[in-house]
Amino acid sequence: MTARILVVDDEKDLVDLISYNLQREGYAVLKAYNGEEALGLVQSQKPDLVILDLMLPGIQGIEVCKRIRKNQEISNLPIIMVTAKGDEVDKILGLEMGADDYITKPFSVRELLARVKAVLRRFKASEVQVKKEKFEFKGLRIDFASHRVTIDGERVELSPTEFKILTFLSRRPGRVYTRDQILDHAWGDATFVEPRTVDVHIRRLRAQIEKDVSEPRYIQTVRGVGYKFADIDTD
Repeated sequence: MTARILVVDDEKDLVDLISYNLQREGYAVLKAYNGEEALGLVQSQKPDLVILDLMLPGIQGIEVCKRIRKNQEISNLPIIMVTAKGDEVDKILGLEMGADDYITKPFSVRELLARVKAVLRRFKASEVQVKKEKFEFKGLRIDFASHRVTIDGERVELSPTEFKILTFLSRRPGRVYTRDQILDHAWGDATFVEPRTVDVHIRRLRAQIEKDVSEPRYIQTVRGVGYKFADIDTD
């Protein structure tokens, strides 16, 4: 089934260029030039992915992303955030609002197409994982119902917090999460916990499940942003 992609940018020439190349790859394309249009099309057309510019007239891209993530019907919609800014703060902000990936203008069409394919592939893999009661990857086995974790058949004893973090990351392989997002999931409303506490628990988790903590196979660091579970190839 052909994936439908919504391209949102106030630069018409750029939207046309992106759309043309996406269509050449076999995708169906929807176009929007501001935040209001984008939200309307997301609701009415239910695209499979959104390429969303950060700087838009009216409703900004960050706000569009935030509203999508708050709507339960469309909250899992994959989003690639696009911006002319190269500031690390903007990258982190976009990911904190729920963007699945981030690309900075100017970019090559080839790079964008590669990002689109990667995000759609990760989304497909994560949708499968969310529905499963068990997870297996390179010797790691997680039984979500029984909270049992094994490495190459050997039982691993994790603390409740470590298990929450592992479950959270493994449910969405390849998806990058900031420390604050991991903190919110694992600690909830315990606002006294510092974001750097996440690093401590990640180190403890790696010590339990990784053969070589200096080159982790499972829980990977994304410099300047946060952590992710390793990409899973669904091909």
